[in-house]
Amino acid sequence: MRVLYLIACGAGPTQFVDEGVRSAQAAGWDVCLVLTPTAARWWEPRSGLLEELTGHPVRSEYKLPWQPDELPTADAMLVAPLSCTSLNKWGAGIADTLALGLVSEGVNMGVPVVALPCFNQAQRAQPAVARSLADLRAQGVRVLDGPDGYASHPPKSGHAEAFPWDAGLAAVAELAGTAP
Repeated sequence: MRVLYLIACGAGPTQFVDEGVRSAQAAGWDVCLVLTPTAARWWEPRSGLLEELTGHPVRSEYKLPWQPDELPTADAMLVAPLSCTSLNKWGAGIADTLALGLVSEGVNMGVPVVALPCFNQAQRAQPAVARSLADLRAQGVRVLDGPDGYASHPPKSGHAEAFPWDAGLAAVAELAGTAP
């Protein structure tokens, strides 16, 4: 079974990341879940559910140098939902979290990486966002924003429960060569 790293940032749909995990598993992936520190705080009281669901430890921090890797090697990565903050840090090459470090290295090591952003229209209007999206695309990241993924919503009106997990998974399957 191929291994998918599902990397979730602190954006509304992360509260439903278990749905993304189940969808990926239904598509035949062995899912390893990596959360940004903010996303991990959202799931802290229920992290056991996610570990039980994936069969792997849920990671949110870098391991110490003498600690073994706990997760199998990724065949593909899906960053979903990708917050505006994480997008801009990733685009600038800042890997101060495990989540960003994994994708920053992964895309430059030949691992297929798909990003499914989720932020509001006011955040989308920031000039750094367009630069970050272009920088990630130039590295080979498949970014699904707008009609192909998640269209930015008006501030204070996100619909986290309607996140297009399946669009992200379809793009991962296509990029990784596992699409039906």
